[in-house]
Amino acid sequence: MIILFKRVCLLCLFGVMHITVIAQPIIDNQFNSWYMYFGNHRITDKWGLHTEYQWRRSGIIQNWQQSLLRVGADFSVTYNLTLTTGYGWIVSYPYGEQPIAQTTTEHRIWQQLILKQQVWRLYFNHRFRVEQRFIEDWQANAAGVQELNRFKYRNRGRYRFMVSIPLSRKELVNNTLFLAIYEEIFLGFGKGLGINILHQNRLYAALGWKFSPKLNIQLGYLNQYIIKSDGLKHERNHTFQLSCTYNFDFRKKEKKGEL
Repeated sequence: MIILFKRVCLLCLFGVMHITVIAQPIIDNQFNSWYMYFGNHRITDKWGLHTEYQWRRSGIIQNWQQSLLRVGADFSVTYNLTLTTGYGWIVSYPYGEQPIAQTTTEHRIWQQLILKQQVWRLYFNHRFRVEQRFIEDWQANAAGVQELNRFKYRNRGRYRFMVSIPLSRKELVNNTLFLAIYEEIFLGFGKGLGINILHQNRLYAALGWKFSPKLNIQLGYLNQYIIKSDGLKHERNHTFQLSCTYNFDFRKKEKKGEL
């Protein structure tokens, strides 16, 4: 897994270098805030429901950046391996120094694999995700008014490498303060890709508190680097994040397993 992560990072680095050689990018630094809820709810020992909502704001809470809703079906292959497929409804708004021309809706189908590992006090989480994106394509007419032309289809792959480290105890058990760090890369592929493969890179660090297996909260900072489709316009979004995870368990008590 570590070797794969290094190879993908090298690929992204070469992609950024290639874009830089072609033309000097325009980079805008911006400040945003994301408030998020996540939940993975057990229906049976193998099957579960994923729910997620992200309220993404430009500034602290001043204006919309994005509204993101995801739902999915989880299948637990083992305790450490989970497969998920689902649907996302995303509304993106004009914001910042490089705003889109029109508020845009996206319908997204996605599949993912999550692999968990523990080495000493380090809790690793590898997330591989593939997305099929149906995005509204707005075009200006002769009068300069934006009109919905059609939906454009795009493919994207994502890989997130995350590690959680307990700080107040030796293990990540109930009532534990922990540090969470991750890097995630976004790679486009297929038709309509444009000139750049690398779409985004995210670096994240946060302090969290695990109340129980059902509940934890995190407060942190995300550095989101976005490369637009033309390869010239870039955003570096300094983002405050507050997240809450609460997992319901709908299994009957007498049938709960070890997963």
